[in-house]
Amino acid sequence: MENNLFIEETQDTPKIVLDRTNGILEISGRSLPENAVKFYLPVIQWLEEYITKPNAQTHFEFKLDYFNSSSTKKIFEIITILEKLGQNSQTVAVSWYYSKDDELIKNRGLEIMEMSAIPFEVRTY
Repeated sequence: MENNLFIEETQDTPKIVLDRTNGILEISGRSLPENAVKFYLPVIQWLEEYITKPNAQTHFEFKLDYFNSSSTKKIFEIITILEKLGQNSQTVAVSWYYSKDDELIKNRGLEIMEMSAIPFEVRTY
């Protein structure tokens, strides 16, 4: 497995940092890819491989300003993969960040948190 995956942010796609070495797992920015399945495929593949030999602790951060419905499906897929770690008694947690004035992103995070089976916090940045 590749130790790290880094995808630069564009106007329509988020920055992805999956850094096993430093324990940084983060998606930030706007997620409006034309083809979310294709865009998120390397992320899903990296995570599927990661959970076979995870770090002692896994903390995933979402810092999204906006995301479309196809990105929502991929976010749920990421959460589902992370839940597999929790089922295997691994320490895993998610932080969902939102701008203090952004009720939409806050509420989307709260909805996802309610459906998640892993420790999940929603907070401002």
